[in-house]
Amino acid sequence: MPNAALIGQFIPRDSIIHRLDPRTKLVGMVLIMIALLHLHHWIGYGLASLVVLAAAGMSKFAPRLLLRGLFPVLPILIFTLLYPVFFGGGDTIWATYGWLVIRAEGIQEGVRLVWRILLMILLASVLTGTTRPLSLAQGLETMLKPLSRIGVPVEQFALMIVIAIRFIPTIGEELDRILLAQKARGHDLSAMPPAKRLLAFIPILIPLLVTTVQRAEQLSLAIEARGYGDGRGRTTYRPLAFAARDYGAMGLLLVMAATLWLAG
Repeated sequence: MPNAALIGQFIPRDSIIHRLDPRTKLVGMVLIMIALLHLHHWIGYGLASLVVLAAAGMSKFAPRLLLRGLFPVLPILIFTLLYPVFFGGGDTIWATYGWLVIRAEGIQEGVRLVWRILLMILLASVLTGTTRPLSLAQGLETMLKPLSRIGVPVEQFALMIVIAIRFIPTIGEELDRILLAQKARGHDLSAMPPAKRLLAFIPILIPLLVTTVQRAEQLSLAIEARGYGDGRGRTTYRPLAFAARDYGAMGLLLVMAATLWLAG
């Protein structure tokens, strides 16, 4: 059963976004994310949502799959929403005798932040779900190739980024195994109050950290055993090449990014 986290998992489909060059998708994601950071008005958020949902639809991903990928970051989204509500500025719309104060502008700012994070997560999910990890590493390495002239190890950097992304679902699967093992021993976190549940995660993080370090060591040994080295001068079986659809997609992405920037 696939892990709940969609980021880092390649989902094979026969879609136009799957067939795009990884460099096109990388540049497109960066352009749209820069435009997302510039958004301030609700109309801009609406247009950005249409763009991201259109990309997800063209990837032929089921809505259930995309929603399931948001569950792992749900605590972060809740905290991002509540923090400006209680500690942001603006007019007070509800207050108690204690420190709890809800402000109108804080609600708007929290909704904007959560909305922006959701769109970015969906964009990253579309990128990793439609691109194989090796193709993603190859595209990132090709784009950063000019930096190698000033001594930047772009091959190692690209491999490091892709391995980090690929490890996200692996770590999630390991966390599920640890939680199931704890539940089999009578340590069920779902039956605890929220406050105790947070403290109960501390002893779970220790074995998770240990297994993650062990996996990293095994991966480094496997890379070394295969003679990868620093990656310089290595050739590829399938060289990247832009097709007509890539130029068309790049032009469309530039127009959409500029529209979102102006609407923001």
